[in-house]
Amino acid sequence: MFSKETYIQRRAELKKQVGSGVLLFLGNDDMGLNYEDNAYRYRQDSSFLYYFGISNAGLSAIIDIDEDREIIFGDELSIDMIVWTGILPTLHAQALEVGISDTRPALEVADYLKKAQEGGRALHYLPPYRPEHRIKLLEWLGVPLAEQKGSIPFIRAIVKQRNHKTAEEVVEIEKACDVTAEMHIAAIKCLRPGMYEYQVRAEIERVAMEHGMELSFPTIATKNGQTLHNHSYDNKVEPGDLFLIDAGAETPMGYAGDMSSTFPADKTFTAKQREVYEIQNAMHLESVKALRPGIPYMQVYELSARVMVEGMKQLGLMKGNAEDAVREGAHALFYPHGLGHMMGLDVHDMENLGEIWVGYDGQPKSTQFGRKSQRLAIPLEPGFVHTVEPGIYFIPELIDLWKGQKKFTDFINYDKVEEYRHFGGIRNEEDYLITETGARRLGKKIPLTPEEVEALR
Repeated sequence: MFSKETYIQRRAELKKQVGSGVLLFLGNDDMGLNYEDNAYRYRQDSSFLYYFGISNAGLSAIIDIDEDREIIFGDELSIDMIVWTGILPTLHAQALEVGISDTRPALEVADYLKKAQEGGRALHYLPPYRPEHRIKLLEWLGVPLAEQKGSIPFIRAIVKQRNHKTAEEVVEIEKACDVTAEMHIAAIKCLRPGMYEYQVRAEIERVAMEHGMELSFPTIATKNGQTLHNHSYDNKVEPGDLFLIDAGAETPMGYAGDMSSTFPADKTFTAKQREVYEIQNAMHLESVKALRPGIPYMQVYELSARVMVEGMKQLGLMKGNAEDAVREGAHALFYPHGLGHMMGLDVHDMENLGEIWVGYDGQPKSTQFGRKSQRLAIPLEPGFVHTVEPGIYFIPELIDLWKGQKKFTDFINYDKVEEYRHFGGIRNEEDYLITETGARRLGKKIPLTPEEVEALR
């Protein structure tokens, strides 16, 4: 936990921003994997962690702005539980550590909310993303499942706070980023032709556990980098393959790291691999140079895409004016995702509250293929922490579809693209903090240039 004062100040600012009403926070429950007592790894709701700091399952909390009450609802351990868990700090003791003296049994939250409803008071809740949240909102507030959208003033107030990381949060995020870098470096060093993907995954996750951390998201470790989120690990790595990793560590307090790296199965890149890698590297480096307060991140995305088009023109894969190609969306054949996303207590920070509020300040998103996956578009501000992760991919199914549709033939040389059909994909990713004057990379440096990668191979 942070200090008691941190949580008190966070709640005070939230009350000031929302103004009135009752704020309901739904903590997460344990979830059975294949039966009740064999559960998935437990992870507390991030907004609950942000304002209350307690990771126990089965909690909910209320901030009653009008009556100036802050209450955590949950049950203390019974002797039946203690024989399995041992003696743990009481809920009341944990609540005192975050500045809350009022703790009540879990079931009493329903009565509190009912009385507030009967009094005609405004009840604010966040968009549910787990089944137990939806059931509780139905049972406690009578909100039908299809209407559980969440309170916009509540959402916007939280986004305004959580988007700007404090110095103590940055320290915690950097811990995650340091370990994340170690995970990637270990994988780059260990890979050899003949290994299986799951062996590389094991090395990555060993490093996280060795540092007392969990994973911030399921590891991607694959020779099929053209599949953006490939969670299969059973392929044997062959000479000539490219290997893509997207992995991150999460600190015990819940803060995330998120990095990607791509490297050859052999000791060096082939000439073709190196050419494409250099283009992706240029996309990344030019994007980083552009980071500063005030620049819309959508502009940085567009910059990265133009750099890619110019590079692909040099290889004969694309043609025409780069600005036109990006505006029309032709670049997305090779770059079908965004440049990055906010990061903090969630690896995609506050995505459960809605990208439109976190990354777009309520403005509508593009529906264009590729561009619609850009999660962060608003002007950057000091305190923002986000990823930079451009990529280049050759996706056979997408190539076949667009080629058959004769799509963007003014910009794409499909005959040349066929020569790269089985190339795979490249993505490299770092995490950045926006400062008053520019940006600072968080965490230890992972290899980025071809020379840096080959030096570790």
